[in-house]
Parts: sequence; C-alpha cells; structure tokens
Amino acid sequence: METLYAALLGYLLGSVPFGLLLTKAAGMGDVRSIGSGNIGATNVLRTGNKGLAAATLLLDLVKGFAPVFIAQQLWGGPAVAFAAGAAVIGHCFPVWLKFKGGKGVATNAGVSFGLAWPIGLAYALVWLSILAIFRISSLAGMSAVVAAAAAAPLFGFPEYFPVLAAIAGLIIYLHRENIARLMKGEEPKLGGKKQS
Repeated sequence: METLYAALLGYLLGSVPFGLLLTKAAGMGDVRSIGSGNIGATNVLRTGNKGLAAATLLLDLVKGFAPVFIAQQLWGGPAVAFAAGAAVIGHCFPVWLKFKGGKGVATNAGVSFGLAWPIGLAYALVWLSILAIFRISSLAGMSAVVAAAAAAPLFGFPEYFPVLAAIAGLIIYLHRENIARLMKGEEPKLGGKKQS
C-alpha cells in the first residue's frame, strides 16, 4: 500500500500543469497553442515572458522534488522510487489535459535532487553545460536524464538506477521528433520557434 500511496502522490503532484496555469493566469492564453504545443518552460519561453518561463521551470522542479521528499519522510524504501517515477509520468501524461503534457526534463531534475543531491548535481551540471555549449534545449535535457541514471550507481545509490533509467527511456522516447531533427541538423537552438 505504501508504494501505491507514493505513486498516487507522485502522479497527482507531477500532473499539475504549471506552465498552462501560469500563462492563462497572466492573460497570455493557452501555451499549447504556440510553438511545440508543450506545457514546459521551454515553450512558455516562446511567449516572450522570461519570468513566466523561469517560474514554470522552478515549479516543475518542485513538483518533482516534493513527492520524492515526502515519500522519503513517510515511507522510505521502494516507495521513494515509485513516487519519483509517478511524478514524471504525471507531468508527461496528466489526466487533466487528456494525458498530453510535457516531456519531463525539469520535473526529473527535481526528482533527481529529491533522490540524492549528488544525482541532482550531476543532472544540473550536464543540463546546464550542454545547454551553454550547444544552445539546444532538447539535447541538454536528454543528456541530463542519462547523466542522472548513470550517476546513481556511481555515487552510491544503485537502488535508484532502475527508476532513473526507466525515466530516461521515457523522456528520450518523448523526444523522438527532436532526435530526428538533431540527426538532420534541423533542431533549432534555444529561442527557435520550432524547438520543443
């Protein structure tokens, strides 16, 4: 039952569509109608409001961190991994938006920090480094999720490798169109209108 509670907690918190809620509250309409149609911070940035994009990024991080932290405090053990995976699934497939959400990169950053700060640090360093070098959000995000999975056993947290590897696989799958554009050299850099 603990794992079920943890998964439910993770999904519900992860499924809150902050990007959509913030843009609508700011009178900027439905963020799903622009750019990639995504509810994440990268697409919110296309509204031209950097403050909203930053707030979306922060809140998506928090909704990944919070269920993992709560699960650690209440139950520990396998429940933590269930909360982590469910938070990302909730963001990617929110029931409130007919299961069409974001791609989970920021939420997984929060999950990584919640699981263990060294994993989160590896995630952040790779994400920011790749973004600074290549200016391609999708490439940075995919690199970071792989780095988090690899960092788990390297830093002494092998119990978190399965869930982080599964999350990485999901996020990379959700970026399949981005991967196709990357292979063709057509993926726009950060700020490009078509990047998702």
